[in-house]
Amino acid sequence: MKALMAALALVALPAPAFAATSESDVLSHYADLAHAKYEDSLISARTLQGAVNQFIAEPTETNLASAKDAWLAARVPYQQSEVYRFGNAVVDDWEGKVNAWPLDEGLIDYVAASYGAESEENPGYRANVVASPSFTFSGETIDASSITKELLADTLHELGGVEANVATGYHAIEFLLWGQDLNGTGPGAGARPASDFDPANCSWGNCDRRAAYLQTATDLLIDDLEWITAQWAPGGEAREGLLGGDASQGLATIFTGMGSLSYGELAGERMQLGLLLHDPEEEHDCFSDNTHASHYYDALGIQNIYLGTYERIDGSVVQGPSVSALVAAASPDADAALRARLDATMAAMGEVVAAAEGGEAYDQQIGEGNPAGNARVQAAIDALTAQTSAIEGAVAALNLAAIDFEGSDSLDDPEAVFE
Repeated sequence: MKALMAALALVALPAPAFAATSESDVLSHYADLAHAKYEDSLISARTLQGAVNQFIAEPTETNLASAKDAWLAARVPYQQSEVYRFGNAVVDDWEGKVNAWPLDEGLIDYVAASYGAESEENPGYRANVVASPSFTFSGETIDASSITKELLADTLHELGGVEANVATGYHAIEFLLWGQDLNGTGPGAGARPASDFDPANCSWGNCDRRAAYLQTATDLLIDDLEWITAQWAPGGEAREGLLGGDASQGLATIFTGMGSLSYGELAGERMQLGLLLHDPEEEHDCFSDNTHASHYYDALGIQNIYLGTYERIDGSVVQGPSVSALVAAASPDADAALRARLDATMAAMGEVVAAAEGGEAYDQQIGEGNPAGNARVQAAIDALTAQTSAIEGAVAALNLAAIDFEGSDSLDDPEAVFE
């Protein structure tokens, strides 16, 4: 993947140096980086939208492959934006619309018999909206006759307060493009045929409704990315809230995102949990087998926020006053330690990526009976954990109040995972 190789090269870049870096300069640049990442996410999602529209108009295997490639490319900038979670309330309140996971895919479309007939936790487990113009959920009749943005976003998404009822965002689109990955921890991703969207040669029925769902979910993704991009533009709520507040609190926001994504979310919920259970259902991009790239770009997002450097999808580089420069001015040792840990994490993530691109997908690497793959993933988890300790060191160097980063039972209380 060209974009991933470019990211690997970016890791080797030195941190840019800026004289007399101020806290306000760092916060302003942090907001600029957010706008660039979300704008790139929007641009790449519009490319995805064009590919989806072409596929719906001409449902061929070639056009399906192009839509899949566009989805994979769209993940690159978005995953680098996830470091803005946990500290920025505007992002936290919004992100579930676009990147919620895991999802009970039976809510959306047909699934294999092995999926099971029902779930005690989710009455919508096998609702199959694509095949059901109406269905009953907890005694209530849901009208799904028209597949609209309002149906997906306001009615179906987290229907009944069930978080697994994910009806919108990247992963709903991913499922519609790839279908279920029925290979467990063996080789292979989802293999949905293009004929699932071809009214003239329709497999599994309801091709017109399936196409409408895919097109509507993609259009809705554009709406959501337009909204978040505007929040970080000059005058936007997220930018103004950050820059108009206390500078120390703003720095705490940056570190909260870095440390929480590094530890509880990425090392814990997205990696350690799946490894402990050897469960492919716990991988992030489970239909497309793109999890290695999603994890890599999450980690890269942490590093490029600290260094104040981001390579845009057009190849240009956004750089400016960095958190690293502030920390270096207060404690060169703390800065050097964190930069070294960030490099170590990217190297470990690079090993996971190299294995996946060499034919051993992430779900295979976490599979039971694969000690080499397990060790490779564990090394990346350990690097993220050590990186988090170095982030804590940087927080202390700046004399900021200690930050309670997001945790995960898989790291903090592994036995609880099996209860």
